[in-house]
Amino acid sequence: MFKRFSVNYMALLFIIDGIVIQLTLVAAMQLRYILPLGQLVRPEWVRLYAYVPGPGLHLAVAILWLVSFISFNVYTPRKIVRWFDETQRLVLAHTISALSLAGLLYLANVELLRLIYGYFYLLALFLMLGYRGVLRVWHRAQQHRIGSVARILVVGAGRVGCDTVQEFHRHQWPGIEFVGFLDDDPDKLGQMVSGLPVLGTIDAATQIIDTYDIDEVLVALPPRAHIRLANLVARLYERPVRVRVVPDYFELAFFGATVESLGGIPLIGLRDPAIDGFQRFVKRLFDIATSATTLLLLAPIMATVALAIKLEDRGPILYRAPRVGENGKIFYMLKFRSMVVGADQLQSLVNKTDPQGRLVHKRADDPRITRVGRIIRRTSIDEFPQLINVLKGEMSLVGPRPELPWLVEKYEPWQRKRFAVPQGITGWWQVNGRSDNLMHLHTDQDLYYIQNYSFWLDVQILWRTLGVVLRGRGAY
Repeated sequence: MFKRFSVNYMALLFIIDGIVIQLTLVAAMQLRYILPLGQLVRPEWVRLYAYVPGPGLHLAVAILWLVSFISFNVYTPRKIVRWFDETQRLVLAHTISALSLAGLLYLANVELLRLIYGYFYLLALFLMLGYRGVLRVWHRAQQHRIGSVARILVVGAGRVGCDTVQEFHRHQWPGIEFVGFLDDDPDKLGQMVSGLPVLGTIDAATQIIDTYDIDEVLVALPPRAHIRLANLVARLYERPVRVRVVPDYFELAFFGATVESLGGIPLIGLRDPAIDGFQRFVKRLFDIATSATTLLLLAPIMATVALAIKLEDRGPILYRAPRVGENGKIFYMLKFRSMVVGADQLQSLVNKTDPQGRLVHKRADDPRITRVGRIIRRTSIDEFPQLINVLKGEMSLVGPRPELPWLVEKYEPWQRKRFAVPQGITGWWQVNGRSDNLMHLHTDQDLYYIQNYSFWLDVQILWRTLGVVLRGRGAY
């Protein structure tokens, strides 16, 4: 669907990007003369000792940016549906291109003033992000006035069909218009569902396709309707429409389900990692660099806390807590011990149920917490040793919080989707309440993080975590 109906939009982006890159290279040269930064430079001086952008440089820039943008899927529609995804890929591809240009200039022993290089990078990035934002806003404002490239009919006005339509509407993808639903439920006929009319029954598909000039049929029927699907596809064989099926595996799948072909047989991956290979690489690289640096900086504080814990009751300094990690794998999470020795055996004294009958296993006045433990919990210092778990690859800096195994046994199936990504020291639920929001009672916040994952969301969560920790909100 994306590939066929978005080719013109992608071609437009490609052409504009090429023009922007070439023009900003020239504009950066002029900015070096105009802006009062650095040493005074005049055009006649530059030509005497510094390289002036010529055909060779313009050609090299065009090739570098083309290869980089294609490699990072900047022009792959299904990869850039969300604004966050498009921005992330564009910034990364543009940065890699700029670094490659710097290396090429060095190897070729070609001089280019540093400010020209900086102006070129920033101006091109600003313009490419800016015009993309304008195109998205313009399309959202004009979507009911301009002719769409693809007119889509959805077969099935149930949960799957409604979720599919809402997802497309949320992303406002250019060139796609949903015309309506087909459904056999008599209570839905002639009604509005998810903002679209139910135009008729499934048996009337061919007539409605002809009447409404449909380009594509999206089938969103439950598995029990397999025979209806086969009959529908057979009736549509002679119609000039494409037929696509939305499999009703949402309850079984984690996130980012994939489709592969093995000898012509389609295979749907239900438990593939929710974070793809390159995103995982960037996340892991960031985890290693940040955790290693932070451990070095916090070493004096950690040594002081270890001494205080030892002096209070002569017990062990670290608490090794079994936790459920990514894909349900058990590991031992490290924390500074903040409770009395043998606190796990006293858990039943703390557990209670809320008015809805849900288990609550944490409370502010927990009698098992030691004096030192109350201080390090309030300041979140007890979490510092988890940086070691991050270095070992058992955890990430940001992600759903690792859960207790005995609590996971009480999970409903949909809650287990939170284990589709690496578990983290901090996460979306923590910056929205921390201990005030018990993890197993607010799994929806973890699922929000998984569905909307990006490196920039991780950075945002880390920044907000600093504020939450400084305020001491919800830490007990």
